[in-house]
Amino acid sequence: YWGKQNNQNRNSRMKEISEPVVILSHYWQMNDKTTLNTNVAYQTGYISNSRLGYFGVMNPDPTYYQKLPSYFLARDNYAMAYEKEQNFKNDGQIDWDAMYQANYTINGNAAYYQYDDVNEDTTISANTNFTTELTDNITLNGRLNYSTLNSDNYAQMLDLLGAKYFENISAYESGDAGQFDLNNPNKLIKEGDKFNYNYNINSSAANAFAQLQFAYDKVDFFVAANYVQTSHQREGLVRNGLYADGNDSFGKGEKQTFSDLSFKGGLTYKLTGRHLLNVNAGMLSIAPNLRKTFANSRTNNSIVPDITSQKIQSVDASYIYRGPGVKARLTGYMTNFTDGVETAFYYAQGIGSNGGDDSDFVGEVTTGVAKQNKGVEFGMEVQATPTISITGVVSVANFEYNDNAHLYLTSDNEAFADGFNDMGTTYLNGLKVGGTSEQAYSLGFSYRDPNYWWFGVNANYIADNYLQVSRIMRTDNFYKDVDGLPVINPETGNQVTQQEVDDMLIQEEFDAAFLVNAIGGKSWKIGDKYIGFFANISNILGREYKTGGFQQARNANFIQLQEDRANPIQRFGPKYWYGNKTTYYLNLYLRF
Repeated sequence: YWGKQNNQNRNSRMKEISEPVVILSHYWQMNDKTTLNTNVAYQTGYISNSRLGYFGVMNPDPTYYQKLPSYFLARDNYAMAYEKEQNFKNDGQIDWDAMYQANYTINGNAAYYQYDDVNEDTTISANTNFTTELTDNITLNGRLNYSTLNSDNYAQMLDLLGAKYFENISAYESGDAGQFDLNNPNKLIKEGDKFNYNYNINSSAANAFAQLQFAYDKVDFFVAANYVQTSHQREGLVRNGLYADGNDSFGKGEKQTFSDLSFKGGLTYKLTGRHLLNVNAGMLSIAPNLRKTFANSRTNNSIVPDITSQKIQSVDASYIYRGPGVKARLTGYMTNFTDGVETAFYYAQGIGSNGGDDSDFVGEVTTGVAKQNKGVEFGMEVQATPTISITGVVSVANFEYNDNAHLYLTSDNEAFADGFNDMGTTYLNGLKVGGTSEQAYSLGFSYRDPNYWWFGVNANYIADNYLQVSRIMRTDNFYKDVDGLPVINPETGNQVTQQEVDDMLIQEEFDAAFLVNAIGGKSWKIGDKYIGFFANISNILGREYKTGGFQQARNANFIQLQEDRANPIQRFGPKYWYGNKTTYYLNLYLRF
């Protein structure tokens, strides 16, 4: 996202945050057993994130697939593939000069530009917390909270990169459908102007919470209840040409209101002063946030189909030991998530008939997402000597989808303008959630010298981390034709079988990683001041390892994915995130 301009580094993606907050607090000691704390807060400001835009020209991202060697290898153009590989390795950054030159050549409407996605938020909140000791063994906690948010969201032209203006129309649609604002058609945008999208979100939440805590010689326990009423409403400030009817995009949409009641409870039984048993359970209902409520809030007022609150059922049990020189905890847990909503945005091909050329930049909405997390964790700290301690941690878990879900697509395209494209069931049941290692083991050693210097080393082994799967590839669209029958496999001449589909969609498991880290420091007292340092070295062995990633959905059907995998290098392979190799950190401090 960065490159050289006039021999200076320039980043195309910059974040700016200005959100001052004012809080007024009142503390009231009503008597020796009862307190009331009340707070009122006002926060306003903005967050802006810059990025590059382009119109009628190639994507300026250096990792755009038509700039990479795999694109040319698929066409047997080995000379160009080698050239692109060398270009990317030697200069794989944003080419600012080329964008300025393109705008200079056109001498008018910007082909490339830089703009900000801006959120101007104003939040007002008030809460009051009540605590009273009903008896020597029973304490009551209560809380009332109300908050309201007004969020103005828009794109703002930051830099035209030498161009004179940018016409506020879509590069992918024509006529009225291509207008970002039918109320001000063909507006010429200058630097500082709002364009593309502009809408308000009004959201509020009222919350009431109560908890009873009981403390006795052999047992402590609590019960708690929480009620929340949440509402969201979008108000479009521009009339998008694709959603021009009524208040589809302009004006206020339908208010969405959610009422959620949750319960939690826990118990600690003291076998002895050193041995304890702890159990917690909860049934929670959580309203969807703004992103999960509105399918594509930048362009229209559409609500995600069958939107509802997510349900969470959770239970955990622990054995705790607190002895002289030894602390240990063994925990087992299970959490079920149902009625979840997940969203994603990407460019997909083959979203009509299998093997066809139908393609579009789509918004993906998956509803009814069900997951289960369960596992066992063990941690121990041993004070081997007054100066040496040893720690150990073991975590073994299973994170997977435990039911299928439903998938919808939406897009800023005339073919989707009537609403959602219902893609039916996405077969997620039994797949790993991905993005988190299910096995983790750690062994650490630390030494603290009486002369105020210390160091520690820990070794970590992580395994069972999986690639996040593409949901659209798990729908019938992946292997069925428009007639509802499986497509013909070009390699066999027969209809695709379920086994061939399963083999094509095997979820990737990342290699295990072994990481060693070290930390140490020292401090000195000089008069009444302290001066010191601490240093950290992470991944001392310099291991390269994948921390996460996702399966690209560009090839949304069997035939296209099969063709891509037949290339020397897959053009639309998975995207991976890698952990850093060896990194160093040094902190110097003066305390006075």
